[in-house]
Amino acid sequence: MRTEATNRVKLVFNLLDANGNGVLDSDDFDLMASRVIEAAPHSDKAAKDAMVAAFRRYWTTLSDELDVDHDGRISFEEYTACVLSPERFDATVSDFAESLAALGDPDGDGLIERPAFVALMRAIGFERANVDTLFDAFEPTEDDRVKVTTWVVGIKDYYSPEKSGIPGDHLVGNTAA
Repeated sequence: MRTEATNRVKLVFNLLDANGNGVLDSDDFDLMASRVIEAAPHSDKAAKDAMVAAFRRYWTTLSDELDVDHDGRISFEEYTACVLSPERFDATVSDFAESLAALGDPDGDGLIERPAFVALMRAIGFERANVDTLFDAFEPTEDDRVKVTTWVVGIKDYYSPEKSGIPGDHLVGNTAA
């Protein structure tokens, strides 16, 4: 597994630990879903519901795959074992990526404007400078928008253990612990 992938996953684990207790639990995913949908005031109810469902699926996949002692908590080591195993997590990542990108495209034109992108990524907890660098790496149009499909692919790449030198590596930036 590439060091870049481990660094990306470590950052996401720390961000998903929304209640700060050092492990992932269902409360973290409820808190994160609330933050993300609040950051998308112009998105419709269906898009918001899909995002909440994607966060719930994310938790359910982790819980079903990893919580062998049924304590309702996932450690970093357990998380890494699932998230960086495409055969176990690809469908969940795809659902999450598509829901997040759709939330950022409330007018359905297939393009995400920088303010919406930044708001969603900041709601997740990524650093502003890193978010802007990522957006720029996605090669925005002249009117400062990126394609929904570009973001979806970028999210999927972020969780790919064999990938390095991808736009998502910009999110780790100087936020790596």
